[in-house]
Amino acid sequence: MNRKDIANIRKQFKIDNYNMKIHEILNVYVKKETGDIYHYVAQPFEMLEQETQELFLKNFKKVLTGQLDAKLFELKFRQDVEDNTQEILLEGMQADSTEDWTESMLDIVGKMVANATYEFDTIITFIRAEYRKPTKKRSQDSEEGGDDEVYTSPLILCSMNKIDQPQKTLLFDYIEKEFKPNTVFDPIINLTSPLAGFLFPAFKSNAADVNHILYCAGKVNQPSYSFIEDVLSCGDIITAAEESDTFEEVVKQVAKKDVDTQVMANVYEEIDRIVKENEENEESEAPKLDYRDIERILTVSGVEDVDTEKVESAFKTVIDDEKHEFKANNLVPKSIKITTKVGHINVKPHDLKNIKYITFEGKRCLLLEVEEEMHFE
Repeated sequence: MNRKDIANIRKQFKIDNYNMKIHEILNVYVKKETGDIYHYVAQPFEMLEQETQELFLKNFKKVLTGQLDAKLFELKFRQDVEDNTQEILLEGMQADSTEDWTESMLDIVGKMVANATYEFDTIITFIRAEYRKPTKKRSQDSEEGGDDEVYTSPLILCSMNKIDQPQKTLLFDYIEKEFKPNTVFDPIINLTSPLAGFLFPAFKSNAADVNHILYCAGKVNQPSYSFIEDVLSCGDIITAAEESDTFEEVVKQVAKKDVDTQVMANVYEEIDRIVKENEENEESEAPKLDYRDIERILTVSGVEDVDTEKVESAFKTVIDDEKHEFKANNLVPKSIKITTKVGHINVKPHDLKNIKYITFEGKRCLLLEVEEEMHFE
């Protein structure tokens, strides 16, 4: 899935939306430490009060919010494992009754609680929905198209959320005009920060892909590898941060020395150009860069003595795979932090060209070129 695919689905989670018809919701309350299911209930989503629906819809949007390969990860199912989650999800998605769907989802809950225990109670929520997307815009001169022709696909979305215990508070009673302690101690579901979640199936240009699933990590660049492998039955992944670090090591291997900041600024600008060109062309697949692409980028950016053999060797040394393809979107950091004993500097990648390492009076110095007056805060 690309950012556009995810955004198209995320924006559909709103009240009474024809394009996202949520049929059923299942909430499972799991006790801390033991992993025992304390209670579960499945019911039509429309039976919930509107305020409750809105709270859940905001939570579902949270599951689909974040940067790809940092918070959200498209995963491919493994076929060499028993009790494959892909098969469970397919059975649940195609179930004829609420009871059969609930049974399938409880099988996944069983895998979740076997994978990890928490120091707090959790709520695991599943919805079964139908995503509808018009195949083409309605013609102004014709009644064809639009909502008359739609692409439809069933889907399942899951969110795992923490249960917070209420704190003792003091309230003011406007009627009695007196202060009173809060006597309501019902557990509170934290719907603002999902611990984990997923969307099945994945979507590419509005087409369902049942061989992939979109996984949501609880924290940026901190996916749960055990959740991915043992719960979702999926293979290995690499985060955007890890891929960026790996790319920098490849560049160092090719250059055989520290790369000048001007050169790295050129490298990032060239990769950013490729990414933006891809977005302008509305390509569904994010651009990927193999060793030949990296060779060209380093050459035009000013890295000296670059050749195919050096780049292939760097791929083999750093990644152990000369055929590896980098995702271009992961290689340009939002900011670069330069750390010294004196202090820290954060700069945008394209501003690296304004920073140089120099030797002044026998000392290594950082030279920062500025075009405006300095301001101290």
